[in-house]
Amino acid sequence: MKIVVDAFGGDNSPVAVVDGALLALEKRKDIELVLTGDRAKLESLLNSKFERIEIVDAPDVITNDDQPTLAIRQKKDSSLVRAFDLLKEQDDIVGLVSAGNTGAVLTGAILKIGRIKGISRPALCAILPTLKEHGVMICDAGSNVDCKVEHLEHFAIMASAYYSAYNNIERPRIGLLNNGVEEHKGNELTKEAYHALKKLPINFVGNVEAREAMSGDVDVIVADGFDGNVLLKTTEGVAAGMSKMIKQEAKRNVFAMLGALFMGKFKNIKKKMDIDRYGGAPFLGCKKLVVKTHGSANKENFCNTILQVATLYERGLNQKIEELVGQISETMEKTDD
Repeated sequence: MKIVVDAFGGDNSPVAVVDGALLALEKRKDIELVLTGDRAKLESLLNSKFERIEIVDAPDVITNDDQPTLAIRQKKDSSLVRAFDLLKEQDDIVGLVSAGNTGAVLTGAILKIGRIKGISRPALCAILPTLKEHGVMICDAGSNVDCKVEHLEHFAIMASAYYSAYNNIERPRIGLLNNGVEEHKGNELTKEAYHALKKLPINFVGNVEAREAMSGDVDVIVADGFDGNVLLKTTEGVAAGMSKMIKQEAKRNVFAMLGALFMGKFKNIKKKMDIDRYGGAPFLGCKKLVVKTHGSANKENFCNTILQVATLYERGLNQKIEELVGQISETMEKTDD
């Protein structure tokens, strides 16, 4: 199983990328990696550790200041474009990992790799921790800010398949992000989407308010990219803020510090709230696996994202999406007849 990694995307590249890649290779002996980027820098960081690693020289870098479409078309020697070219051209490469410019990753996925037949738009699907064992998936988490009902239908289908493949759970519970749980609540988009999702061959459980996102009562929350991204970033911000507040309070005096030492549960909470353990967010709906991790990703996150690609390929995520889309197409044809 071969995976290509954009080694110069993200704030901590290429050091965190190389360290994460080596960690992933230690954990799984059945994967090979292709790193794209400045060959000299990558070779110096690898320090002769080239077992199951290939380097493809790509001296240019797409930054967050670059316009995504222009960058993909013009920066042909960039680490991201070369990674997409390899993913497209080589059948044995099963997926791509990048922490780079989100817009450029999405553009490259659409222009270079293309969409699964029947899917209107790829969607970014991120995972948040919950009060229960499994995390909750947010789809879309930022790639499509203006959506139609059809797009939300496809997001629900793809995220249902993703959750099933990722957690080995059949018929995950799908909710629709809204400003109330009642059927009549919401704007025109969510009202129409509610009735559309009820008709799909998925386990749709109704509307979900943002305050219930981390309850664990639903497995997937479907939203347009604007609202989904606001939910994701707000929750991440609150989690980070609470962690800092606990640390600040623990340092206020000697008694608080002693109390903190005996409250080991805080470490468990911190671990549970750590989004790095989930890996990255795949662009669901692409013909091959494309997973975007956050720009400040560390070596653990890069490692987990690489392993995530391997797991999703093994469990046939794209095949599951294609099957669900096929089922819906057949149902619609029968209805038309």
